[in-house]
Amino acid sequence: MKKSALLLPSRRSVLAGMGGAAALLAAPGLVGRARAQSGDVIRLGAPFHRTGIGASYGRWYEQTAKAATALINEQGGINGMQVELVIEDDGTDPKRSVEVMEKFSAEHNVDAVFGTLFSHVVAATAPRAGELKMPYFICSESHALASGAFNRYVFQPSITDVKSQVISMAPWISDNLGKKVTLIYPDYAFGYDHRDNFTAAIEAQGGEVVADIAIPPTETSFTRYFPKIPFSTEVIYHVMVGPGVLTFVKELGEHLGSQGPELFGFIDSLEAVQLDIPQLSFLEGSHFWEGNPRYAQADQTDFDAFYREKVGVDENGAAMGDPKNVSTYAHMFSVWETLYAMKAAMEMADYKGPDQKVAMLEAMESIQGFDASNAFPQGQKVFNGKTHQSFGHQYISKVVDGKLEVQHTTSIEDTFYPDETDYTKMSF
Repeated sequence: MKKSALLLPSRRSVLAGMGGAAALLAAPGLVGRARAQSGDVIRLGAPFHRTGIGASYGRWYEQTAKAATALINEQGGINGMQVELVIEDDGTDPKRSVEVMEKFSAEHNVDAVFGTLFSHVVAATAPRAGELKMPYFICSESHALASGAFNRYVFQPSITDVKSQVISMAPWISDNLGKKVTLIYPDYAFGYDHRDNFTAAIEAQGGEVVADIAIPPTETSFTRYFPKIPFSTEVIYHVMVGPGVLTFVKELGEHLGSQGPELFGFIDSLEAVQLDIPQLSFLEGSHFWEGNPRYAQADQTDFDAFYREKVGVDENGAAMGDPKNVSTYAHMFSVWETLYAMKAAMEMADYKGPDQKVAMLEAMESIQGFDASNAFPQGQKVFNGKTHQSFGHQYISKVVDGKLEVQHTTSIEDTFYPDETDYTKMSF
């Protein structure tokens, strides 16, 4: 078997370095399983947010998925079969997303579904995926999966959840920016994840949340919310999404002036938005969380350079040849990596068709991590087969001369928290 980014040693050895890829080992129950009828292609349902508040993400998720699929097919596909994407627009809408999931099952007969980002859409579709016995690989950051809210058919193998992100960064925020925090977040599940988990994380550092301000994600003007920020605030922690994000950060700057509190934002507030524009000059010196650094750093890996070239993104995180077409770089790697995680599980199970869905899912549960590689350009991952959740590095970046420079990289251990569920105890 060719060298792979797949890891199946102990978790301790995963964290110890992983200089080379480990040999692939079959999970218990996989050896000797009857082979399903061979098919000519592997069909993957891709419910991308082409419209609605997630449209900017959906556009780049789709471009990334197509690039990864083309590369996988050029390299021989999966178990000798070509991969075919079946793309549907879920409108970033929970009701429509359930209809799309049902369409993937009844009409398109896909082998698996992947790519959903927005947590309120995931919350609607995950239960239906379980009812349909459809393998569902999400590219969200919702903690609902790892908390035990879903079922054995749902996995998040290539992007971390909000809880792991905030607990790893709260110590840095407390030590470097301040302990009295005002939270500004979207008024739905993703925002509540930030509110609940960051509140607990900053309190564990001796800090406190002095105010939390929930804003509808479809809001287009934000000035009426900002007077709710208490004068005692030392840090404003902001994470917004949707078509009004540029307006949000501009109006926040106008409200604060030059004497405001420290700013710590999740890059969600500026995904697909240019940083180096006069309206955002007030962000100079402020900090952001990034899941994957938008700007190529001085220590850029060959893996990141390879990935950027394949998905058509330049060193500034914009489309090659169009600096105004800024990508959703902090998130879209999850689509690329999730495809490769699915490929790894299918190859472990010698997947040939739908009769082997359970074998493929059991294989995914047995994987303990992935090494940094062209397949996993964001970096090393630890995967928890019990909770179906991945853990990886987080990046804290600072706005310097209109660009983001990484100031701190968390360890993977910083992102761990005690298991809250064990999906392997559930039946299929």
